[in-house]
Amino acid sequence: MFGYTLRMLTGKSALRRRLQKHFRSVPLQQIITAARTFPIASRVEIHNALNDFFAAPKNVTLFGIHSNMGHEAATLAQLLAPSPMPTDIGPLQYDEIDIGEAQPVRCLKNALWVAVEKGVPYAVLLAPSIQHGRPLGISVEIGVSSGEAASEFSQSFFRQLETGVNAGRAYRGRVISLEQEQHFLGLGGAVKVHRLRKVERKDVILPEKTLKLLERNIVTFIQVRERIKTHAFSAKKGLLFYGAPGTGKTHTIHHLASQLPGHTTLLITAEQIGWIGEYFRLARFLQPSMMIIEDVDLIARSRDHIGSPGQEMLLNKLLNEMDGLREDAEIIFILTTNRPDNLEPALAARPGRIDQAIEFPLPDEECRAKLVRLYSRRLELDDSVVSMIVSKTKGTSAAFIKELMRRSAQFQFESGKDGLLQASSVDAALEEMVFIGGALNLKLLGGAGAELANGSTASFIVSRSTL
Repeated sequence: MFGYTLRMLTGKSALRRRLQKHFRSVPLQQIITAARTFPIASRVEIHNALNDFFAAPKNVTLFGIHSNMGHEAATLAQLLAPSPMPTDIGPLQYDEIDIGEAQPVRCLKNALWVAVEKGVPYAVLLAPSIQHGRPLGISVEIGVSSGEAASEFSQSFFRQLETGVNAGRAYRGRVISLEQEQHFLGLGGAVKVHRLRKVERKDVILPEKTLKLLERNIVTFIQVRERIKTHAFSAKKGLLFYGAPGTGKTHTIHHLASQLPGHTTLLITAEQIGWIGEYFRLARFLQPSMMIIEDVDLIARSRDHIGSPGQEMLLNKLLNEMDGLREDAEIIFILTTNRPDNLEPALAARPGRIDQAIEFPLPDEECRAKLVRLYSRRLELDDSVVSMIVSKTKGTSAAFIKELMRRSAQFQFESGKDGLLQASSVDAALEEMVFIGGALNLKLLGGAGAELANGSTASFIVSRSTL
Protein backbone atom coordinates (compact mmCIF):
# COMPACT_ATOMS: atom_id res chain seq x y z
CA MET A 1 0.00 0.00 0.00
CA PHE A 2 2.86 2.35 0.92
CA GLY A 3 4.62 1.60 -2.39
CA TYR A 4 1.45 2.31 -4.40
CA THR A 5 0.98 5.64 -2.57
CA LEU A 6 4.63 6.53 -3.17
CA ARG A 7 4.27 5.81 -6.91
CA MET A 8 1.23 8.11 -7.04
CA LEU A 9 3.13 10.91 -5.27
CA THR A 10 6.25 10.58 -7.43
CA GLY A 11 4.41 9.93 -10.70
CA LYS A 12 6.39 6.73 -11.26
CA SER A 13 4.97 3.36 -12.25
CA ALA A 14 6.27 -0.07 -13.08
CA LEU A 15 4.92 0.34 -16.62
CA ARG A 16 6.76 3.60 -17.19
CA ARG A 17 10.01 1.99 -15.98
CA ARG A 18 9.48 -0.91 -18.40
CA LEU A 19 8.89 1.51 -21.27
CA GLN A 20 12.03 3.48 -20.41
CA LYS A 21 14.05 0.26 -20.43
CA HIS A 22 12.42 -0.84 -23.71
CA PHE A 23 13.29 2.38 -25.56
CA ARG A 24 16.82 2.20 -24.14
CA SER A 25 18.67 5.52 -24.34
CA VAL A 26 15.79 7.43 -25.99
CA PRO A 27 14.12 9.79 -23.49
CA LEU A 28 10.42 9.01 -23.22
CA GLN A 29 9.49 12.62 -23.94
CA GLN A 30 11.08 12.20 -27.40
CA ILE A 31 8.93 9.23 -28.41
CA ILE A 32 6.76 10.05 -31.44
CA THR A 33 3.21 8.68 -31.44
CA ALA A 34 0.59 8.25 -34.15
CA ALA A 35 -2.97 7.00 -33.68
CA ARG A 36 -5.94 5.82 -35.70
CA THR A 37 -9.50 5.57 -34.42
CA PHE A 38 -11.64 2.85 -35.98
CA PRO A 39 -15.42 2.35 -35.78
CA ILE A 40 -16.71 0.40 -32.80
CA ALA A 41 -18.02 -2.27 -35.19
CA SER A 42 -14.44 -3.07 -36.25
CA ARG A 43 -13.40 -4.26 -32.81
CA VAL A 44 -13.27 -7.95 -33.72
CA GLU A 45 -11.29 -7.21 -36.90
CA ILE A 46 -8.79 -5.06 -35.00
CA HIS A 47 -8.33 -7.77 -32.38
CA ASN A 48 -7.67 -10.37 -35.10
CA ALA A 49 -5.42 -8.04 -37.12
CA LEU A 50 -3.25 -7.27 -34.09
CA ASN A 51 -3.02 -10.96 -33.22
CA ASP A 52 -1.91 -11.71 -36.78
CA PHE A 53 0.64 -8.88 -36.78
CA PHE A 54 2.27 -10.03 -33.55
CA ALA A 55 2.02 -13.73 -34.44
CA ALA A 56 5.12 -13.47 -36.65
CA PRO A 57 8.41 -14.15 -34.83
CA LYS A 58 9.11 -10.95 -32.93
CA ASN A 59 10.57 -10.00 -29.59
CA VAL A 60 7.15 -9.12 -28.17
CA THR A 61 5.82 -8.57 -24.66
CA LEU A 62 2.10 -8.04 -24.00
CA PHE A 63 0.87 -6.11 -20.96
CA GLY A 64 -2.56 -5.47 -19.58
CA ILE A 65 -2.90 -1.86 -18.46
CA HIS A 66 -5.01 -0.26 -15.77
CA SER A 67 -5.92 3.42 -15.49
CA ASN A 68 -7.47 5.19 -12.52
CA MET A 69 -9.22 7.51 -14.99
CA GLY A 70 -11.77 5.02 -16.30
CA HIS A 71 -13.92 7.71 -17.93
CA GLU A 72 -11.06 8.70 -20.26
CA ALA A 73 -9.29 6.75 -22.98
CA ALA A 74 -5.73 5.74 -22.24
CA THR A 75 -3.05 7.18 -24.53
CA LEU A 76 0.65 6.56 -24.97
CA ALA A 77 1.31 10.13 -23.83
CA GLN A 78 -0.30 9.26 -20.48
CA LEU A 79 1.78 6.11 -20.20
CA LEU A 80 5.03 7.90 -21.04
CA ALA A 81 4.61 11.07 -18.99
CA PRO A 82 4.92 11.35 -15.18
CA SER A 83 1.54 11.67 -13.52
CA PRO A 84 0.14 11.66 -9.95
CA MET A 85 -2.42 9.11 -11.25
CA PRO A 86 -0.22 6.87 -13.42
CA THR A 87 -1.50 4.12 -15.68
CA ASP A 88 0.11 0.89 -14.57
CA ILE A 89 0.44 -2.79 -15.42
CA GLY A 90 -2.65 -4.83 -14.69
CA PRO A 91 -4.34 -8.06 -15.75
CA LEU A 92 -5.33 -8.54 -19.37
CA GLN A 93 -8.99 -7.57 -19.80
CA TYR A 94 -11.33 -9.11 -22.35
CA ASP A 95 -14.93 -8.41 -23.40
CA GLU A 96 -17.30 -11.02 -24.79
CA ILE A 97 -18.62 -9.48 -28.02
CA ASP A 98 -21.89 -10.62 -29.58
CA ILE A 99 -21.65 -10.66 -33.38
CA GLY A 100 -24.81 -12.66 -34.03
CA GLU A 101 -23.15 -16.08 -33.98
CA ALA A 102 -23.84 -18.94 -31.58
CA GLN A 103 -20.79 -18.00 -29.50
CA PRO A 104 -19.48 -14.50 -28.70
CA VAL A 105 -15.97 -13.42 -29.65
CA ARG A 106 -13.47 -12.61 -26.90
CA CYS A 107 -11.60 -9.36 -27.56
CA LEU A 108 -8.90 -7.51 -25.64
CA LYS A 109 -10.05 -4.29 -24.01
CA ASN A 110 -6.88 -2.42 -22.91
CA ALA A 111 -3.50 -3.77 -23.96
CA LEU A 112 0.05 -2.68 -24.66
CA TRP A 113 2.54 -4.51 -26.88
CA VAL A 114 6.24 -3.64 -26.77
CA ALA A 115 8.50 -5.12 -29.41
CA VAL A 116 11.57 -4.58 -31.55
CA GLU A 117 11.67 -5.10 -35.31
CA LYS A 118 14.61 -4.45 -37.60
CA GLY A 119 16.32 -2.62 -34.79
CA VAL A 120 13.34 -0.31 -34.20
CA PRO A 121 11.85 -0.45 -30.69
CA TYR A 122 8.16 0.41 -30.63
CA ALA A 123 5.02 0.20 -28.49
CA VAL A 124 1.42 -0.36 -29.61
CA LEU A 125 -1.52 0.62 -27.42
CA LEU A 126 -5.07 -0.70 -27.87
CA ALA A 127 -7.79 1.17 -25.99
CA PRO A 128 -11.41 2.25 -26.43
CA SER A 129 -12.00 5.72 -27.85
CA ILE A 130 -14.29 7.34 -25.30
CA GLN A 131 -16.57 10.34 -25.74
CA HIS A 132 -18.61 11.65 -22.82
CA GLY A 133 -17.86 8.46 -20.90
CA ARG A 134 -19.14 6.19 -23.69
CA PRO A 135 -16.93 4.10 -26.05
CA LEU A 136 -17.62 5.12 -29.64
CA GLY A 137 -14.59 3.67 -31.38
CA ILE A 138 -11.38 1.71 -31.04
CA SER A 139 -8.06 3.54 -30.80
CA VAL A 140 -4.79 1.97 -31.92
CA GLU A 141 -1.67 4.02 -31.23
CA ILE A 142 1.98 3.35 -31.99
CA GLY A 143 5.02 5.00 -30.43
CA VAL A 144 8.48 4.97 -32.01
CA SER A 145 11.71 6.90 -31.68
CA SER A 146 12.57 9.63 -34.13
CA GLY A 147 14.27 8.86 -37.43
CA GLU A 148 13.34 7.83 -40.96
CA ALA A 149 13.39 4.07 -40.30
CA ALA A 150 11.08 4.44 -37.30
CA SER A 151 8.71 6.69 -39.26
CA GLU A 152 8.52 4.23 -42.17
CA PHE A 153 7.87 1.36 -39.77
CA SER A 154 5.03 3.31 -38.12
CA GLN A 155 3.35 3.90 -41.49
CA SER A 156 3.88 0.28 -42.53
CA PHE A 157 2.24 -0.89 -39.29
CA PHE A 158 -0.95 1.05 -40.00
CA ARG A 159 -1.04 -0.15 -43.61
CA GLN A 160 -0.92 -3.77 -42.41
CA LEU A 161 -3.53 -3.05 -39.73
CA GLU A 162 -5.91 -1.45 -42.25
CA THR A 163 -5.49 -4.41 -44.60
CA GLY A 164 -6.42 -6.79 -41.80
CA VAL A 165 -9.41 -4.71 -40.70
CA ASN A 166 -10.72 -4.36 -44.25
CA ALA A 167 -10.35 -8.10 -44.88
CA GLY A 168 -13.06 -9.03 -42.39
CA ARG A 169 -16.46 -7.74 -41.41
CA ALA A 170 -17.81 -9.37 -38.26
CA TYR A 171 -21.08 -7.44 -38.59
CA ARG A 172 -21.43 -7.78 -42.36
CA GLY A 173 -25.03 -8.65 -43.22
CA ARG A 174 -26.23 -8.16 -39.63
CA VAL A 175 -28.91 -5.85 -38.27
CA ILE A 176 -27.23 -3.64 -35.68
CA SER A 177 -27.61 -0.50 -33.58
CA LEU A 178 -25.50 1.43 -31.11
CA GLU A 179 -26.57 0.82 -27.53
CA GLN A 180 -25.78 2.32 -24.14
CA GLU A 181 -27.35 -0.43 -22.08
CA GLN A 182 -25.39 -3.52 -21.12
CA HIS A 183 -26.45 -6.75 -22.80
CA PHE A 184 -28.76 -8.80 -20.59
CA LEU A 185 -26.31 -11.71 -20.73
CA GLY A 186 -23.44 -9.46 -19.66
CA LEU A 187 -21.81 -9.33 -23.10
CA GLY A 188 -19.71 -6.25 -23.73
CA GLY A 189 -19.49 -3.78 -26.58
CA ALA A 190 -21.52 -0.83 -27.77
CA VAL A 191 -22.98 -2.60 -30.82
CA LYS A 192 -26.19 -4.57 -30.44
CA VAL A 193 -27.05 -7.31 -32.93
CA HIS A 194 -30.78 -7.58 -33.61
CA ARG A 195 -32.25 -10.93 -34.52
CA LEU A 196 -35.30 -9.89 -36.49
CA ARG A 197 -38.00 -12.30 -37.47
CA LYS A 198 -37.79 -13.34 -41.11
CA VAL A 199 -40.60 -11.80 -43.16
CA GLU A 200 -41.29 -13.54 -46.46
CA ARG A 201 -42.33 -11.68 -49.60
CA LYS A 202 -45.80 -13.24 -49.46
CA ASP A 203 -46.28 -11.80 -45.95
CA VAL A 204 -45.84 -8.20 -47.11
CA ILE A 205 -49.44 -7.15 -47.78
CA LEU A 206 -49.48 -3.89 -49.71
CA PRO A 207 -51.18 -2.57 -52.87
CA GLU A 208 -49.54 -3.82 -56.04
CA LYS A 209 -48.37 -0.33 -57.08
CA THR A 210 -46.67 0.15 -53.71
CA LEU A 211 -44.91 -3.22 -53.98
CA LYS A 212 -43.66 -2.41 -57.50
CA LEU A 213 -42.37 0.97 -56.33
CA LEU A 214 -40.52 -0.69 -53.45
CA GLU A 215 -38.95 -3.32 -55.66
CA ARG A 216 -37.82 -0.83 -58.30
CA ASN A 217 -36.25 1.53 -55.79
CA ILE A 218 -34.56 -1.11 -53.63
CA VAL A 219 -34.30 -4.63 -55.03
CA THR A 220 -33.94 -3.78 -58.73
CA PHE A 221 -31.78 -0.74 -57.93
CA ILE A 222 -29.31 -2.95 -56.05
CA GLN A 223 -29.26 -5.48 -58.90
CA VAL A 224 -28.07 -2.84 -61.39
CA ARG A 225 -26.11 -0.64 -58.96
CA GLU A 226 -22.69 -1.69 -60.27
CA ARG A 227 -23.66 -0.71 -63.82
CA ILE A 228 -25.06 2.56 -62.49
CA LYS A 229 -21.71 3.30 -60.83
CA THR A 230 -19.72 2.53 -63.97
CA HIS A 231 -21.70 5.23 -65.76
CA ALA A 232 -20.91 7.77 -63.01
CA PHE A 233 -24.41 7.82 -61.53
CA SER A 234 -24.92 7.97 -57.76
CA ALA A 235 -24.95 4.61 -55.97
CA LYS A 236 -26.74 5.90 -52.87
CA LYS A 237 -30.49 6.00 -52.45
CA GLY A 238 -32.79 7.86 -50.07
CA LEU A 239 -36.39 6.76 -49.45
CA LEU A 240 -39.17 8.12 -47.27
CA PHE A 241 -41.78 5.65 -46.01
CA TYR A 242 -44.88 7.47 -44.85
CA GLY A 243 -48.35 6.49 -43.78
CA ALA A 244 -50.64 6.09 -40.78
CA PRO A 245 -49.40 4.06 -37.80
CA GLY A 246 -49.74 0.31 -38.23
CA THR A 247 -49.76 0.28 -42.04
CA GLY A 248 -46.69 -1.96 -42.38
CA LYS A 249 -43.65 0.32 -42.58
CA THR A 250 -41.62 -1.50 -39.94
CA HIS A 251 -42.95 -4.88 -41.11
CA THR A 252 -41.68 -4.11 -44.62
CA ILE A 253 -38.29 -3.02 -43.27
CA HIS A 254 -37.96 -6.40 -41.53
CA HIS A 255 -38.63 -8.04 -44.88
CA LEU A 256 -36.04 -5.91 -46.66
CA ALA A 257 -33.41 -6.55 -43.98
CA SER A 258 -33.78 -10.29 -44.47
CA GLN A 259 -33.82 -10.12 -48.27
CA LEU A 260 -30.71 -8.04 -49.00
CA PRO A 261 -27.76 -10.45 -48.87
CA GLY A 262 -24.49 -8.87 -47.85
CA HIS A 263 -26.11 -5.65 -46.68
CA THR A 264 -25.68 -4.44 -43.12
CA THR A 265 -28.78 -2.79 -41.65
CA LEU A 266 -28.40 -0.02 -39.07
CA LEU A 267 -31.47 0.75 -36.97
CA ILE A 268 -31.59 4.33 -35.65
CA THR A 269 -34.31 5.60 -33.34
CA ALA A 270 -35.13 9.28 -32.92
CA GLU A 271 -33.47 9.48 -29.50
CA GLN A 272 -30.19 8.22 -31.03
CA ILE A 273 -29.97 10.98 -33.61
CA GLY A 274 -27.20 12.60 -31.58
CA TRP A 275 -25.00 9.68 -32.69
CA ILE A 276 -25.91 10.12 -36.36
CA GLY A 277 -22.31 10.92 -37.30
CA GLU A 278 -21.11 7.60 -35.86
CA TYR A 279 -23.96 5.77 -37.61
CA PHE A 280 -22.98 7.23 -40.98
CA ARG A 281 -19.39 6.29 -40.25
CA LEU A 282 -20.49 2.71 -39.59
CA ALA A 283 -22.61 2.72 -42.75
CA ARG A 284 -19.59 3.69 -44.83
CA PHE A 285 -17.36 1.17 -43.07
CA LEU A 286 -19.85 -1.70 -43.48
CA GLN A 287 -21.20 -0.82 -46.91
CA PRO A 288 -23.15 -1.94 -48.77
CA SER A 289 -25.52 -0.96 -46.00
CA MET A 290 -29.04 0.20 -45.29
CA MET A 291 -29.73 2.89 -42.68
CA ILE A 292 -33.17 3.03 -41.09
CA ILE A 293 -34.12 6.24 -39.27
CA GLU A 294 -37.49 5.63 -37.65
CA ASP A 295 -39.99 8.38 -36.77
CA VAL A 296 -37.80 10.97 -38.46
CA ASP A 297 -40.52 13.60 -37.95
CA LEU A 298 -39.51 13.73 -34.28
CA ILE A 299 -36.20 15.35 -35.23
CA ALA A 300 -36.82 16.59 -38.79
CA ARG A 301 -39.89 18.68 -38.13
CA SER A 302 -40.53 21.93 -39.94
CA ARG A 303 -38.28 24.66 -38.60
CA ASP A 304 -41.43 26.53 -37.59
CA HIS A 305 -42.09 23.80 -35.00
CA ILE A 306 -38.55 23.32 -33.66
CA GLY A 307 -38.57 24.26 -30.00
CA SER A 308 -34.90 24.73 -29.18
CA PRO A 309 -31.48 25.41 -30.74
CA GLY A 310 -30.46 21.87 -29.77
CA GLN A 311 -33.22 20.38 -31.92
CA GLU A 312 -32.16 22.49 -34.90
CA MET A 313 -28.55 21.36 -34.43
CA LEU A 314 -29.66 17.73 -34.61
CA LEU A 315 -31.66 18.43 -37.75
CA ASN A 316 -28.73 20.21 -39.38
CA LYS A 317 -26.43 17.33 -38.41
CA LEU A 318 -28.73 14.85 -40.11
CA LEU A 319 -29.00 16.97 -43.27
CA ASN A 320 -25.24 17.56 -43.42
CA GLU A 321 -24.49 13.86 -43.04
CA MET A 322 -26.93 12.99 -45.81
CA ASP A 323 -25.35 15.61 -48.06
CA GLY A 324 -21.85 14.43 -47.18
CA LEU A 325 -22.19 10.90 -48.57
CA ARG A 326 -19.99 10.29 -51.57
CA GLU A 327 -21.74 9.57 -54.84
CA ASP A 328 -20.20 6.08 -54.97
CA ALA A 329 -21.34 5.20 -51.41
CA GLU A 330 -23.38 1.99 -51.55
CA ILE A 331 -25.79 3.14 -48.87
CA ILE A 332 -29.57 3.08 -48.86
CA PHE A 333 -31.19 5.13 -46.16
CA ILE A 334 -34.86 4.79 -45.32
CA LEU A 335 -36.67 7.39 -43.24
CA THR A 336 -40.05 6.54 -41.77
CA THR A 337 -42.75 8.88 -40.52
CA ASN A 338 -46.40 8.85 -39.52
CA ARG A 339 -46.61 12.61 -40.09
CA PRO A 340 -45.12 13.61 -43.46
CA ASP A 341 -46.68 17.09 -43.29
CA ASN A 342 -44.48 17.92 -40.29
CA LEU A 343 -41.22 17.14 -42.05
CA GLU A 344 -38.69 19.81 -42.80
CA PRO A 345 -39.22 20.81 -46.48
CA ALA A 346 -35.49 20.67 -47.19
CA LEU A 347 -35.38 17.06 -46.01
CA ALA A 348 -38.43 15.89 -47.94
CA ALA A 349 -37.90 17.80 -51.18
CA ARG A 350 -34.21 18.49 -51.83
CA PRO A 351 -32.73 16.14 -54.45
CA GLY A 352 -29.94 13.97 -53.13
CA ARG A 353 -31.53 13.56 -49.73
CA ILE A 354 -34.83 11.87 -50.58
CA ASP A 355 -35.10 10.28 -54.03
CA GLN A 356 -38.51 8.65 -53.60
CA ALA A 357 -41.40 8.94 -51.17
CA ILE A 358 -43.45 5.75 -50.81
CA GLU A 359 -46.89 5.87 -49.24
CA PHE A 360 -48.11 3.01 -47.06
CA PRO A 361 -51.89 3.42 -47.32
CA LEU A 362 -54.59 1.89 -45.16
CA PRO A 363 -55.38 -1.54 -46.65
CA ASP A 364 -58.12 -1.79 -49.26
CA GLU A 365 -60.60 -4.69 -49.42
CA GLU A 366 -58.22 -7.02 -51.23
CA CYS A 367 -55.40 -6.31 -48.79
CA ARG A 368 -57.68 -6.65 -45.76
CA ALA A 369 -58.76 -10.10 -46.95
CA LYS A 370 -55.11 -11.14 -47.31
CA LEU A 371 -54.31 -9.71 -43.88
CA VAL A 372 -57.18 -11.63 -42.28
CA ARG A 373 -55.85 -14.89 -43.70
CA LEU A 374 -52.24 -14.03 -42.84
CA TYR A 375 -52.99 -13.18 -39.21
CA SER A 376 -55.48 -15.99 -38.67
CA ARG A 377 -52.40 -18.18 -38.11
CA ARG A 378 -53.71 -21.72 -37.61
CA LEU A 379 -57.37 -20.79 -37.19
CA GLU A 380 -59.77 -22.27 -39.71
CA LEU A 381 -61.71 -19.67 -41.72
CA ASP A 382 -64.44 -19.82 -44.28
CA ASP A 383 -65.05 -17.20 -46.95
CA SER A 384 -68.17 -15.81 -45.26
CA VAL A 385 -66.27 -14.87 -42.06
CA VAL A 386 -63.45 -13.35 -44.10
CA SER A 387 -65.97 -11.25 -46.05
CA MET A 388 -67.67 -10.15 -42.84
CA ILE A 389 -64.38 -9.01 -41.30
CA VAL A 390 -63.39 -7.18 -44.47
CA SER A 391 -66.69 -5.33 -44.58
CA LYS A 392 -66.47 -4.29 -40.92
CA THR A 393 -62.86 -3.09 -40.92
CA LYS A 394 -62.89 -0.36 -43.56
CA GLY A 395 -60.47 2.38 -42.63
CA THR A 396 -58.44 0.32 -40.18
CA SER A 397 -54.75 -0.56 -40.34
CA ALA A 398 -52.95 -3.86 -40.71
CA ALA A 399 -52.05 -3.63 -37.02
CA PHE A 400 -55.76 -3.41 -36.11
CA ILE A 401 -56.58 -6.53 -38.14
CA LYS A 402 -53.67 -8.41 -36.58
CA GLU A 403 -54.97 -7.67 -33.08
CA LEU A 404 -58.57 -8.39 -34.13
CA MET A 405 -57.63 -11.90 -35.24
CA ARG A 406 -55.75 -12.63 -32.04
CA ARG A 407 -58.61 -11.37 -29.89
CA SER A 408 -61.18 -13.26 -31.96
CA ALA A 409 -59.19 -16.44 -31.34
CA GLN A 410 -59.21 -15.70 -27.61
CA PHE A 411 -63.02 -15.33 -27.55
CA GLN A 412 -63.33 -18.51 -29.61
CA PHE A 413 -61.18 -20.49 -27.16
CA GLU A 414 -62.91 -19.02 -24.11
CA SER A 415 -66.26 -20.24 -25.45
CA GLY A 416 -64.83 -23.75 -25.82
CA LYS A 417 -65.53 -23.89 -29.55
CA ASP A 418 -63.27 -25.64 -32.02
CA GLY A 419 -63.15 -25.77 -35.80
CA LEU A 420 -64.08 -22.76 -37.93
CA LEU A 421 -63.75 -19.28 -36.45
CA GLN A 422 -67.26 -18.16 -35.46
CA ALA A 423 -68.73 -14.81 -36.46
CA SER A 424 -69.84 -14.36 -32.85
CA SER A 425 -66.18 -14.48 -31.69
CA VAL A 426 -65.26 -11.78 -34.19
CA ASP A 427 -68.23 -9.63 -33.11
CA ALA A 428 -67.22 -9.95 -29.45
CA ALA A 429 -63.67 -8.88 -30.29
CA LEU A 430 -64.91 -5.86 -32.26
CA GLU A 431 -67.23 -4.88 -29.42
CA GLU A 432 -64.32 -4.86 -26.97
CA MET A 433 -61.83 -3.15 -29.28
CA VAL A 434 -64.13 -0.45 -30.66
CA PHE A 435 -66.89 0.41 -28.21
CA ILE A 436 -65.84 -0.73 -24.75
CA GLY A 437 -62.30 0.64 -25.09
CA GLY A 438 -63.44 3.98 -26.48
CA ALA A 439 -61.85 6.31 -29.02
CA LEU A 440 -58.40 6.26 -27.41
CA ASN A 441 -58.26 2.48 -27.47
CA LEU A 442 -59.26 2.53 -31.12
CA LYS A 443 -56.33 4.82 -31.93
CA LEU A 444 -53.90 2.73 -29.91
CA LEU A 445 -54.93 -0.40 -31.83
CA GLY A 446 -54.48 1.21 -35.24
CA GLY A 447 -58.14 1.90 -36.00
CA ALA A 448 -57.95 5.69 -36.04
CA GLY A 449 -58.35 5.71 -39.82
CA ALA A 450 -61.88 4.46 -39.35
CA GLU A 451 -62.72 7.65 -37.52
CA LEU A 452 -61.18 9.76 -40.24
CA ALA A 453 -63.10 7.97 -42.96
CA ASN A 454 -66.66 8.88 -41.98
CA GLY A 455 -66.32 10.85 -38.78
CA SER A 456 -67.30 8.28 -36.16
CA THR A 457 -65.74 5.35 -34.38
CA ALA A 458 -68.46 3.10 -35.79
CA SER A 459 -67.88 4.10 -39.40
CA PHE A 460 -66.63 0.66 -40.38
CA ILE A 461 -69.51 -1.13 -38.61
CA VAL A 462 -73.00 -0.46 -39.93
CA SER A 463 -74.42 -0.07 -36.44
CA ARG A 464 -73.68 -1.33 -32.97
CA SER A 465 -76.88 -3.35 -33.02
CA THR A 466 -75.50 -5.51 -35.86
CA LEU A 467 -72.98 -7.02 -33.47
